[in-house]
Amino acid sequence: MEAPLIPTAVSCPAKVLVAGGYLVLDRNYTGLVFGLDARIHCVVEPIKSTSGVSISEIVVKSPQFRDAIWEYGYRAKEADGGMSVHTLSVGHNQVLSRNPFIETALTYALTYIWSLTPDRIISPASIRILADQAYYSNPGTPLSSSRFLDFGVSLKESHKTGLGSSAALVTSFTAAVLSFYLSKDLFDIESERGLTILHNLAQASHSHAQGKVGSGFDIASAVFGSCLYKRFSPSLLSSLPAPGQPGFGTQLRALVEGAWDTEIAKAAIKMPLGLRLVMCDVDCGSETPGMVKQVLKWREENATEAEGIWQRLQGGNEALAAELTTLAEEKQEDDDKGRFAKLGVIIEENRVAIRDMGEKSGVPIEPPQQTALLDYCTKLDGVVGGVVPGAGGFDAIVLLVENKEDVLAILKQRLSEYKADDVAAEGPKIGRVGTVDVREEMVGVKREELSLYKEWTT
Repeated sequence: MEAPLIPTAVSCPAKVLVAGGYLVLDRNYTGLVFGLDARIHCVVEPIKSTSGVSISEIVVKSPQFRDAIWEYGYRAKEADGGMSVHTLSVGHNQVLSRNPFIETALTYALTYIWSLTPDRIISPASIRILADQAYYSNPGTPLSSSRFLDFGVSLKESHKTGLGSSAALVTSFTAAVLSFYLSKDLFDIESERGLTILHNLAQASHSHAQGKVGSGFDIASAVFGSCLYKRFSPSLLSSLPAPGQPGFGTQLRALVEGAWDTEIAKAAIKMPLGLRLVMCDVDCGSETPGMVKQVLKWREENATEAEGIWQRLQGGNEALAAELTTLAEEKQEDDDKGRFAKLGVIIEENRVAIRDMGEKSGVPIEPPQQTALLDYCTKLDGVVGGVVPGAGGFDAIVLLVENKEDVLAILKQRLSEYKADDVAAEGPKIGRVGTVDVREEMVGVKREELSLYKEWTT
């Protein structure tokens, strides 16, 4: 007789790629990614069915949003095709569209569980997804003492802040489902093997849901937290059959449990005492896929010139990681005003190389509007330096600042006063600039106490 299923809760952090945008797509280079303390949580509980009635249903709810309910049926496919997940209903009165990230993560997770325990009956379950407020710019209202706001709108009406919600969602969802259905000897997120399995499975499902684009740094940080990341070879996923195809079940398990050439160095990234990360939301916007495509096309057509810039940026990435680690291992000297001077120089040199890449490729990676904003911030007391993270553009900036209340207060005040009228450049004009209520997070996936969600229990 199988042991009763116990309600399980898991969370994963957001992310920001501080260095290595574009480079991280190539296995010869690395990206420096910080986890952020905004988390996406998944809670899995058994569904109690009427005595003698057997159902195969998993209900997924995102209760902070109106009518965000997906109901799925599932069954094993013939010829080792894994578990087939099909939509029973979406929302109330068909308000929601299908969610490819949830559907794919559920398909991959159930298939892996089924490959380990093919004779097991996968019991029905209810899954709740809850997100910290920093993922959305919608104000929301608190449910008494709960940390999770009721946003009062549909998912379609929500406004994301670009913290990497799909990767944190897929990873926490996958971790919660595996932890709920599998015994600890088969899967344990507090073990190295469990983290590796989670990473590989989440990478595979997220890549499939995205259309097999991206480097996977966001999944790596969701699992492991802040790290120096070198991507896996894309060929690892290219031979995996599509879900439902013959052999998908066995091949997915072999892929997830096999050797990957990803390199994830947690120890290479540390945040020194007295320093913190600040994210700033910029009221503009960028089309990241188009920017990436154009940069890669330029690189292909100008290999020698591009290689020189790639090497400069890789050297800067390594120098940034090394200086952060060196500072973290030193005894803190609060009165040493020059303590972060070298770090500031490294950040500035990286920005020069990024602007060179943008100018030569014709892509606004650090556009003049963002250059002006970053220069404005860097001149403020206590601001060590900043960059346009990830693929660049107009979405956001990230700053490294001294972790002092007066420094943060002045930064917020000066950002509220920022005027971009004097910046003459093509493209959108920067409007409102504000800080996002997040900071660096060194820890990746973790179990959570169920009491955290008591006000959201169905």
